[in-house]
Amino acid sequence: MDAMTPDSFTDLKRQARKQSLDARKAATREARASAATRLWAQLRETRGVVIAGYMPKGSEVSPLTAMRALWRDNTICVPVVTAEGAPLRFREWWPGCPTEEGAFGVEIPTEGGWRVPDILIVPLVAFDAGCNRLGYGGGFYDRTLAGLANARTIGLAVEAQRLVQVPREANDRALDYVVTESGVHRRPGTE
Repeated sequence: MDAMTPDSFTDLKRQARKQSLDARKAATREARASAATRLWAQLRETRGVVIAGYMPKGSEVSPLTAMRALWRDNTICVPVVTAEGAPLRFREWWPGCPTEEGAFGVEIPTEGGWRVPDILIVPLVAFDAGCNRLGYGGGFYDRTLAGLANARTIGLAVEAQRLVQVPREANDRALDYVVTESGVHRRPGTE
């Protein structure tokens, strides 16, 4: 078998992104709502930690309902792109906090402190049975997760985003869990 060239690997990732984004867009509202409810159920007993959610865009499954519920007993923050090529930073978020449009058209808080999350709820384009994640291609979460090795990572998706195998590079870090409307998928070796 021939070795994969950088261009063919890039094409493979592009095709996987297109397939998964199309599948995510076609997913029902009920599937997205069920995945979000399952996320809250997975975290409902969590108390006194810093949880990074995200402000959803497009057809992403929204973690906002879970974030609102978890805010009562935890500190919630959301990612902020501060520079191209830099890891994400996380700014405190609360229901109704003032926001402005940040990078990529995503709303970000304009007030609140910077936090280091214990748990990250991570958006994704695709995932596989090993909880490998395919993102949008900017590398923001790859750089961020590399610096947060002890944080628990939870992907939020619909089952339609699941691939047989996500194209991976050496610096890609598998998530601990991926929550969908069908259940909680655990990375092999994760409790």
